[in-house]
Amino acid sequence: MEVDGLKSLSVKLTAVGLILVLLVAGLGGLFVWANKNHLDNLVKTYVLIKTKSLNRVSTATLIEGAIKGMVDALGDPYSVYLDRTAFQELNLQIEGAFGGIGVEIDLNKDKQLVVVAPLPGTPADRAGIKSGDIIAEINGKDTAQMSLIEAAGLLRGTPGSSVSLKIWRPQENRYFKVSLRRQQIQVPSVTGRMLPDHPGIGYLQVMQFNQMSTIPQLNRELARIEKAGYRGLILDLRGNPGGDLQTAVELASYFIKRGPVVRIVHRGGVEDVLQPVYSRRVKAPLVVLVNEGSASASEIVAGAIKDTKSGTLVGTRTFGKGLVQTVFNLDRNVGVKLTTDKYLTPNGHDINKRGIEPDVVVKQPGGTERDVQLEKGVQILEEQLGVAAEKAA
Repeated sequence: MEVDGLKSLSVKLTAVGLILVLLVAGLGGLFVWANKNHLDNLVKTYVLIKTKSLNRVSTATLIEGAIKGMVDALGDPYSVYLDRTAFQELNLQIEGAFGGIGVEIDLNKDKQLVVVAPLPGTPADRAGIKSGDIIAEINGKDTAQMSLIEAAGLLRGTPGSSVSLKIWRPQENRYFKVSLRRQQIQVPSVTGRMLPDHPGIGYLQVMQFNQMSTIPQLNRELARIEKAGYRGLILDLRGNPGGDLQTAVELASYFIKRGPVVRIVHRGGVEDVLQPVYSRRVKAPLVVLVNEGSASASEIVAGAIKDTKSGTLVGTRTFGKGLVQTVFNLDRNVGVKLTTDKYLTPNGHDINKRGIEPDVVVKQPGGTERDVQLEKGVQILEEQLGVAAEKAA
């Protein structure tokens, strides 16, 4: 009966098949004659759903589902179809202001929703959420098969509203629940100051790599500490989840002795070597603080500084995301974010899923307010400045 039913669809298949073939051709010939069976199955499935399914569904919904399915078939947690809601979410990230709990998230190698870092002074930070925590549930909803976009949409909301999380903390082998009240989150890019108890030591913290704000804010903060007469500099990239690739290249240009900054490997193995955009501005002794929350673009900067011996990396191994995503607009409201490239450090090291090992490993102990990583960085700088002073004498 089912075979006869499929034969009776032949006329409909011909008409719909012609439409889909024209559609496929318009997408750049993704299907060729060798894939005729797959195309036939696509057409048959479409017609079966439209004519046999108990639940009626629009053609637009089916096409959107097909697009999403193609992207999901890549098995890449960083490649996603951006529907209208996801596109709005992406714009919120670019603008850097939203109602939420103040936590940067990513997917780890097991595709678990992991906290890269809480933003200082936010609800997540005040609740004690840490880098490496796994968000198992959001408002009772399991995150096991959840995309980053979906998770971010659930975490964000109207300031003053609440969201409940179930957290798995691998380091302590335990689950716990926490309820957080959302607030308006303003995400700065760069802050700076002189360390009051350490004359001549400047401190810059880079929280993200934003195409619009990071470099202007870096220039502003550098000018302030230059005016104060810094002789050594701490660059803090801890908890920095990354951001814009070009901004990372520009920022690294301020600190490295020579190029390149990073090697971008495209599909097919073609490699682009990205050189510094500006002349080196920071020539004082440099310490870079990193941890497991330092990811992506921050690893580009840290890797460039380490490989060119432009500074000393202090802290713990970085997150290990050596992939580049590109957003392609399908129309004004939807798009696709695809992993299009990977990057290597200047010396050709692939850090994806490996991270960068600091020159000086310093673990931040729990249960203390002391910043032992910062203290070690200051100690290194003061020793270097002391040596420089002796040579000058």
